[in-house]
Amino acid sequence: MANMDIRHFNYLGRKLVQAGKLTEEQLSLAMLEIPKKQIHLLDYIKDAKWIAESDLCETLAILFNYEVIDLNQIIVNNMALTHLTRDAADKFCAFPFKVEGNLLHLAMQDPSDFTALDELRRITKKRIKCYVCTKAQLEYFISKYIQKNSEEKTLEMIKEEFGGVELLIDESNLDALSNEQVENAPIVKLATSILTMAIELRASDIHIEPFEKKGLVRYRVDGVLVEKIQIPKSAYTPLSTRLKIIAGMDIAEKRIPQDGRIEMKVNNLPYDYRVNSLPTVFGEKIVLRLLDRTGSVMLREQLGFTTHENKVLDKILKMPNGIMLVTGPTGSGKTTTLYSFLSEINEPGKNIITIEDPVEYMLEGINQVQVNTKAGLSFAAGLRSMLRQDPDIIMLGEIRDQETASIAIRASITGHFVLSTIHTNDAISTISRLMDMGIESYLVSDALKGIIAQRLIRRVCPSCKEEAVVDVQDMEILGLTTPRKLYQAKGCPQCNQTGYSGRIPVHEVLYIEQGLKNAIEKGCTVDELREVAMKEGFVSMIDNARELVLEGLTTVREMVKIVHE
Repeated sequence: MANMDIRHFNYLGRKLVQAGKLTEEQLSLAMLEIPKKQIHLLDYIKDAKWIAESDLCETLAILFNYEVIDLNQIIVNNMALTHLTRDAADKFCAFPFKVEGNLLHLAMQDPSDFTALDELRRITKKRIKCYVCTKAQLEYFISKYIQKNSEEKTLEMIKEEFGGVELLIDESNLDALSNEQVENAPIVKLATSILTMAIELRASDIHIEPFEKKGLVRYRVDGVLVEKIQIPKSAYTPLSTRLKIIAGMDIAEKRIPQDGRIEMKVNNLPYDYRVNSLPTVFGEKIVLRLLDRTGSVMLREQLGFTTHENKVLDKILKMPNGIMLVTGPTGSGKTTTLYSFLSEINEPGKNIITIEDPVEYMLEGINQVQVNTKAGLSFAAGLRSMLRQDPDIIMLGEIRDQETASIAIRASITGHFVLSTIHTNDAISTISRLMDMGIESYLVSDALKGIIAQRLIRRVCPSCKEEAVVDVQDMEILGLTTPRKLYQAKGCPQCNQTGYSGRIPVHEVLYIEQGLKNAIEKGCTVDELREVAMKEGFVSMIDNARELVLEGLTTVREMVKIVHE
C-alpha cells in the first residue's frame, strides 16, 4: 500500500461514519486492526464485508465530489501509461488512462488521499483529474497495461542500442559486467519480462520463434497461442543466447536440439521453466513450459468430477492393488489429477514412491524420483528399483513403451497399487493400446481397475458471455428436441477479447467391472468394449461436455473443438 497514514484513515473513516456507511464500533475495530495487518482502511472494510466494493466507490465519489469510472468502458491512451511506472501504480493503486496536454486522467481506489495525490503530481509533473474505481479492476488494468508498456519501452531500447546489428552475448561478456549492469541490459530486461509475463497471463508455455524479418513471442493461454511481442530481427540471437545461458544450455551449439531449465523467483515465489531449443531455418526456436511451484495440490472436489464419477473413484482408490490410468493429450491436466489422488490416499501407514519427468510439485510424505536418462535412470529402470523399496503405492509419470508397461502391470498384480498416465484418445481405447504394446489380454484384465480420460475445455467468460442463437445443428449436437438457453463467447478486456477465461476439466471414468473384464480377455474390439461398458453404466466424455454447455459454463463451439466426435 502507499503508506500507513493513520490520520488519513481516521479522517476517511469519520466521513464514512457520517455518511451512515460505518458504525463507530466498526471504525474503532478497523483502526485497531489495520496497523497490525498493514492494509488500507478500504481494503479492511471490503474484506470485512461491511460495505460492498461498488457501494464504497459510489460513497467515496459522493463524499469527495469525484466520478466513478468503469475502465472496461474506456479506451486506454498509451501516452498516459508512460507517466507512471509499475511500482508507482502498484504503490498508489492508481491507473493513468488519458492525457490531455498538462492534464492526466487517473483512476484510483482512494482519491481522498491528498498526500498520495501530491506525490503523484510530483512524479507525473501533471495536473491530475481523479476518478474512483474498484481495486479489483485497477489491479487488473495495472497488470495488463503498465507491464505491457514497460516491455514496449524495452523493445525501443533494444532497437536503439542494436541499430540493426546483431550482437552476440557470451558468458565472458557477462562476467565482465557488474550485476547491476547485467540486470539493466535491455536484452536481460526483455528476457525477464517475457518470463514474468507468462505468470501474469497464466500461460502454460512460451514460444519464442525466429522468422525472416522478425521474432515473435507467443503464449499458450487456456490452450490457445496468443501473440504478444514482436522482436527486432537483430535482437533475436542475443535474446535466445541469454535464455540459453540462464537455462544452463550450450550457447556455442546451435545445430542440435537442447534441453535446459530455468529457476526464478517472481514476487518471492518460485517458478520453474523447462526449456527446449530447436534449430530452424532462421535460428533457434525456444519453447518454455512453465511449472508453477507456488500452487497447492488441488483437491478432488476441485477437479470437476460428477457425483457418479466420484462414487466410481471412491471404489478404485480404496483398492489394495491394481493399476489406474489417466489418459489425455499433453497439457490436459493428467499429472494434476494424479497428484490430487496421491494427496488423498497419502497416510503415514503407506509407503508411496513416484518417478516423474519432471517432478512438478513437492508432496509432503511422498518419495519422489526425477527421471535422468543421461545417467541411465529411465522410467523402466526407476520402476525396477522402486519395487525393491517395499512400496505400497507407485506413481509412474508416464507409460511410454512396452518395457515400462509390462513392469507396471506386473507390479500391480503383485500387491502394489499403481497410478500412471498414458496417451490415448479416450478411456476405452487405452485397453487396446496396452495390448498393442504387447501386454497379454489376461494380464490387462487382471491388473486394470480403472481409466480416466480427460480434456480441458475453455470456460466462457462470465463477464461478457451473451445468449446464443440456437440452431438445428446445435440442437443435434446436444441431443435436444426443444431449444434451450445457451451462451456464446463475446470478448472483453477481462478475457483479453477471447471470450473465454480459464478452463474446466471434462472427464470420462471407466470402472473395469466383471463384464468388461470378460470382454478384455476375449480380445473384443474397441466398439465391442464400449458397448459392454455402456451397459455397465459408463458415461462418455461427450455426455459430460454436453452438461457443461447446458449449464452455461462453456459453448457448443468449444465442445465441438475439444471433445465432439
